[in-house]
Amino acid sequence: MSLPDEMRPERVWYTSYGSNMHVERLAAYIRGGCPSGAAKVYPGCRDTAMPARSIPVELAGAMYFATESPVWGGGRAFYDPLAPGRVMARAHLVTAQQFADIAAQEMYKEPGADLDLSEVLTHGRAVLGRGRYETLICAGRVEGLPVLTFTAPWGMHEVRWVPPSPAYVRFLANGLLSAGVWDAEAVASYVAACPGADGHWSARDIAALLGDVTG
Repeated sequence: MSLPDEMRPERVWYTSYGSNMHVERLAAYIRGGCPSGAAKVYPGCRDTAMPARSIPVELAGAMYFATESPVWGGGRAFYDPLAPGRVMARAHLVTAQQFADIAAQEMYKEPGADLDLSEVLTHGRAVLGRGRYETLICAGRVEGLPVLTFTAPWGMHEVRWVPPSPAYVRFLANGLLSAGVWDAEAVASYVAACPGADGHWSARDIAALLGDVTG
């Protein structure tokens, strides 16, 4: 039985709330390569075209840092859509195939297999596995296209928070700043207040990292 067209979108808004908000970082997932400050080379997507557009968005929920990243050192960004608050993010207009390939690389899998998006588009959530980025979330629609991201299957208060590394914070914060709607003070204050960063990173320290990368 074939899926209805709305369950098989050709394009989606891949929405990043972490370091992939920064175009240079995202390019490693799409074109392949190793972004500065990271310790991993990515194979890239089957389609290496960069996003047609990138727009700033705000998601209901909270962003926090947890687990230990072998790529960056320190905590990684996660999204809890059920927590109170708002998340500053950046939505990239990509093909559904590219979203599947980006998700695969975040899951430490080889890109090349398409994702069945019917469950996440129907229910707003699809758990593909117990891995830290194996839960798909649909946070709504923009211009009729789904706003999709991925996160962990656990909630924000079910895991130990871990401070992020300077390299990770640098890409994340500069990615937000380059969205063009939040100023340096807003970006630095937002990141510093996120669980995991709070108490370890001050807004002043984060502001000092802004402008250290380009894109």
